[in-house]
Amino acid sequence: MFRSVCFFLVYLVSFQLYAAERTLLVLADSLSASYGIAIEDGWVSLLQQKLQATGHVFRVENASISGDTTYAARSRLEDILSHSQPVVTIVELGGNDGLRGLPIAEIRKNLDEIIALLLKKGSRVLLVPMLLPTNYGKVYIDQFSQIYTDLEKKYGVTLGKFIMDGVATRPELMQADGIHPTAEAQPLLLDNIWIDLEVMLKKISP
Repeated sequence: MFRSVCFFLVYLVSFQLYAAERTLLVLADSLSASYGIAIEDGWVSLLQQKLQATGHVFRVENASISGDTTYAARSRLEDILSHSQPVVTIVELGGNDGLRGLPIAEIRKNLDEIIALLLKKGSRVLLVPMLLPTNYGKVYIDQFSQIYTDLEKKYGVTLGKFIMDGVATRPELMQADGIHPTAEAQPLLLDNIWIDLEVMLKKISP
């Protein structure tokens, strides 16, 4: 009996240590890098609090860089994965590529390689789509949006909700540059992410 109890305690401690080491990676740009606001006010910091409050044991690693393009993120991803083994990765990229009018084929290739590498390393992927202003023209906008739906179908990843939904059209929630959300908008950004992320987390063994 004593041995059984000891074994159970050792197993429980080992299990807790394993769970505590699980990583949720955020690979993204300024929308996730707390641009123009305090880091603790950003939606990624709020996500860590949300996970703890809802009993999901994950350490959130924010690998977001303001101004990042899909190419730049792809270029640094292997280094990130050399010291991190995320169970889930939120990929919120492409906005800067689109705003610069970069070739659709180039954006698609970079995102494709990012997803493929993450899946190869054993991470589930939540792909967050970006949307472009109407002044970029219907053809380019449609082709840009199609990238995300095509990659969802190709790899079976989860295609999330536009992170700025309900925010981008409200000036009072935007900083003076008209591009980046304020601190007050961050809980709404988290809500947009959490809708799909929570479903993914429930499918992962505790």
